[in-house]
Amino acid sequence: MFTDSHCHLNFPELKSQLPEILSAMAQAHVDRALCICTTLEEFEDVHTLAREHTNLWSTVGVHPDNEGVQEPTLEDLLERAARQRVVGIGETGLDYYRLGERTVADMAWQRTRYRTHIRAARMTDLPLVIHTRSASDDTLAILREAGGFEGDAGSLPLARGVFHCFTETTEVARAALDLGFYISFSGILTFRSASDIREVAAFVPLDRMLIETDSPYLAPVPHRGKTNSPAFVPWVAQQIAEIKGVDVADIAHTTSGNFDRLFDRVLSSTQTS
Repeated sequence: MFTDSHCHLNFPELKSQLPEILSAMAQAHVDRALCICTTLEEFEDVHTLAREHTNLWSTVGVHPDNEGVQEPTLEDLLERAARQRVVGIGETGLDYYRLGERTVADMAWQRTRYRTHIRAARMTDLPLVIHTRSASDDTLAILREAGGFEGDAGSLPLARGVFHCFTETTEVARAALDLGFYISFSGILTFRSASDIREVAAFVPLDRMLIETDSPYLAPVPHRGKTNSPAFVPWVAQQIAEIKGVDVADIAHTTSGNFDRLFDRVLSSTQTS
C-alpha cells in the first residue's frame, strides 16, 4: 500500500532492530522502502539490505554534506549502479547550511561531486535523489547545465529524479517540477512549525509527489522525538490527504505509482528477482 521512498536502514539505530522494523512495516502496510546510500564506504551494507529483502532497494551516492570520505569517481558510481537492485543515484546535491567560516566559493568540491552524480545518472538513465539545503539556486543551476536542459545536444537522456525531504519554497518546487522532477515530503510536513511546507504540498500535483521518512531522522507527529522508521510513513500520507482533501488510501496508491514510474528499475528487478 505505502512506499517509503527514502530511508537509511543501514544506520546503526535501525540496522540493529531490522527484524522488528520489517515487522512494523508490514503491520503498517508499508510494502516497500528505498535504502539510500550516503558514502561509498557504506554502499555494500546498503546494497546487502536490498539483496537480502525483496521489498527493499538501494541507491549509490555520496551525500553532499559528507567530508573526509572516499570521493566518488564516475567509474565508482557506474560500476555500483550496474548491480541488481540498485535503482537510483544519490543522495547527491548541495548543502551550504553548515558553512561556518567557509564561503560558498569554498564549496567547489560539493559542486564537482554533484556534477559527477548527474553525469552518472544520465549515463545510466537512473533517477537522481537530490538533497538541497540553503543552496537551491546553485542546485537548480547546475542541474539545468549538467543535466542536459541547457542546449546539450549529446545523446544522453536528460537528468530525472526527485528532490527529497523537500523544505524549500514554492518557487523552488515549481522550478524542479518544470525540469520534470518529483517532490518528496517527509515527516517535517506534520510539524506545527511547517505551515510553509504544507503550502508547498498543496501546490505540488499528486502525480508528481512521493512520501518518505528519511529515517532514522524526522519522525512525524505523533512520534516526533522518537527514532523514525519506514513504518511511520503513513503519517506523512495522512497529512497530505488532509491537505489535498482526499482519502489516505488515494495518497498511498498515487505515491506508490509515482515511485514505480520514477524508479522504473524497481519493476524490472521485481520481475527478475
